[in-house]
Amino acid sequence: MINKKRFTILLFTSFFFHFLVAQEEPSQNIDEDTEAEFLEVIDSTFMMPSAFTDAMDSLVYFYYAQHARKGDCEKEGLDNVEYPDSIFKLRLESLPNEIEMPFNSRVKNVINLYVERRREHVEKILGLSKYYFPIFEDILSEKGLPLEFKMLPVIESALNTTAISRAGAGGLWQFMPSTGRMYGLKVNSLVDERSDPVKSTYAAAHYLKDLYRIYKDWHLAIAAYNCGPGTVNRAIRRSGGKRSFWGIYHYLPRETRTYVPIFIAANYVMTYYEDHNLCPVEIEMPLYTDTVKIDRRLHFSKVSHILELSEDEIKVLNPQYRRGVIPGTKMRSYILRLPTHYASKFEELKDSIYSVTDSDSLAKVIEAEEKAIKKIDRRITHRVRKGQTLSGIAQRYHVRVSDIKRWNGLRSSRIRVGQRLTIKR
Repeated sequence: MINKKRFTILLFTSFFFHFLVAQEEPSQNIDEDTEAEFLEVIDSTFMMPSAFTDAMDSLVYFYYAQHARKGDCEKEGLDNVEYPDSIFKLRLESLPNEIEMPFNSRVKNVINLYVERRREHVEKILGLSKYYFPIFEDILSEKGLPLEFKMLPVIESALNTTAISRAGAGGLWQFMPSTGRMYGLKVNSLVDERSDPVKSTYAAAHYLKDLYRIYKDWHLAIAAYNCGPGTVNRAIRRSGGKRSFWGIYHYLPRETRTYVPIFIAANYVMTYYEDHNLCPVEIEMPLYTDTVKIDRRLHFSKVSHILELSEDEIKVLNPQYRRGVIPGTKMRSYILRLPTHYASKFEELKDSIYSVTDSDSLAKVIEAEEKAIKKIDRRITHRVRKGQTLSGIAQRYHVRVSDIKRWNGLRSSRIRVGQRLTIKR
């Protein structure tokens, strides 16, 4: 998650840049003393970031994940296979990655979480990766970044384009609104380009390149992506100027200490999943899509009706349009992504699709919003079950975490099993 408070324009000032360059050259290796110290506290400091677990939980409500079917692999239904540490280490060393992937107890803990307790989630992520990874790889390659960064959306959002964190970070790459705007993403009432797979990936690539220019170390850039450059800078100063993630490990927030190990573990699991009997689910997302330009206000329902394509499928391919409305004008056009066949069909039938007037489209939006407002008066009592989080409950009822907290007088996001929550629909 990108922390907007810790990411300020001071990041790019010449004074700050001079300070970082003046430090010793970064090292990605873990020296023996640091490793020994790291392993001594591993059990007492292990803390899985709440945003990580919430993102995986939210995947349950993602449209295509809900409509997935079991994979056809032969290993379906088999249990995880355990391996000695030497195998994990050898496999990580064998990855053709630019970013170093060291193995230690923290990485092993996260790998075990993936391949044992979160198997069902990982199988859904593997299914979604067939659609999203080619998008990430093309853009990362174009921008000259390591392709292993395609794993960041796995740990940030579990490849759920509509994932929203408790702090308000959104989309595949979990940008805060202010940081998203800083990198050219539109965030307003109708459009949230943090959820656009293509535009948000370009923004993330630019952000990561900026972080690497500062730290000259990919692990530190990854840590800064999670907690903000300001926090990493303080950790560097408090460590006496050490310039590696493991060197400043104990001076970072507890959740950020786990972030790089999660990144390493994700690279391992998404590569060696077959060795752990994980079977990707079959997700019916179209692998081949095309885009059409929309230069007038257009509602998804009109496109759905004329093309005979599910409105839910249109929303999944175009998650950046918050209310199912494309606010195109003659002065500014927007992109609508459709399965290739339907994109061609759109061009053939666009006169019929555009026959609806702008005022009619606006009336549809207003009518939909009025219905939504009326639903708020309906109250539901939700009883918290084991394993549920406030974020997951909010996703289930399509409301915000902040609303649930306000309706129930909660000061924090902590909830307990059996607790009754009022939900207004």
